[in-house]
Amino acid sequence: MHPDTVADLVLLLVLAGAGLLLVWCARATASGRIGRNQVAGIRTAPPLASDDAWRTAHRAARPLSEAAGWALVAASPVLLVVDDAAGLVVVLVATGLALALTVGGLVVGTRAVRREVWPRR
Repeated sequence: MHPDTVADLVLLLVLAGAGLLLVWCARATASGRIGRNQVAGIRTAPPLASDDAWRTAHRAARPLSEAAGWALVAASPVLLVVDDAAGLVVVLVATGLALALTVGGLVVGTRAVRREVWPRR
């Protein structure tokens, strides 16, 4: 096996694994399987304020957070069919899109807490 092929396979596995982890985390935090913590999820002050705020933020952020993960998963097999330069572009575009969607989820989730949970205080 050619060294470039091995590198492509490793990158594919890392990209797909990160994407699947994002999807799983989005679902687990939205469902409450993962509660407030300092490792996974939206860790800004509003979602961390209470368990209700945590669930509200993650339910609102779930579609964007899942889309971020699926973007990485979808990009990963492309690495097997393109050359190195195009592969770099694929990785950069996919990770940029995933980052933008993740930040969008953070914004949507934080706004949901401010709109739905904090007015009840």
